[in-house]
Amino acid sequence: MAVREVRAAGGVVMRFGKSGPECLVVHRPGYDDWSFPKGKVDSGEKHRAAALREVEEETGVTAVPLRKLSEDRYRARGVTKVVRWWLMRPEEDRSNGRRPDGEVDIVRWIPVSEARRILTYAHDTRLLDEALAELDE
Repeated sequence: MAVREVRAAGGVVMRFGKSGPECLVVHRPGYDDWSFPKGKVDSGEKHRAAALREVEEETGVTAVPLRKLSEDRYRARGVTKVVRWWLMRPEEDRSNGRRPDGEVDIVRWIPVSEARRILTYAHDTRLLDEALAELDE
């Protein structure tokens, strides 16, 4: 039996707040986790376009991609998921007006130190470190 692969894309959206760098995180009630916005790539869609679309759909933030980050590959629910990530900056922030739904119920800008505590998955913390290193360059 062939192993099915799910293509996905997402963004690590960063801004500079009053006390330093902040990142945009989402809480997904279906998984009860905190992560970066991401989602499946639609048929015929490019990964970068999917990442921008997913960030806006899940957070209400229109973002600008700055550069590509690492790719994640992991098993979830019996399939291999491959997620391509981009470091992004916010262009227009309508996150306060986004209504909670079954996919994402909370959207928050948080300081990096808090993100390290609440991100559910180690690969998200690694992505955060990579994004911060890119910002320093």
